Amino acid sequence: MSDIIAADQLRLFIERIERLEEEKKGIADDIRDVYSEAKSQGYDSKTMRQIVRLRRMEKHVREEADALLETYRNALGLA
Repeated sequence: MSDIIAADQLRLFIERIERLEEEKKGIADDIRDVYSEAKSQGYDSKTMRQIVRLRRMEKHVREEADALLETYRNALGLA
């Protein structure tokens, strides 16, 4: 009896994951469309992606990354 219950529960988990994966794909398509729209308006999508990534970071993590990048630039004469 417990094997039947476990199989039903497993099936439900798998179905939920499949639904969420479909939603995730839809959202990814929407994000791609927004980047395409911005690009058609003259914005650089690669730079926009970097900005989105930076805005996700906590302020102190972003500041540490900026300081390290600046240190490396100075060391290589790129400042």
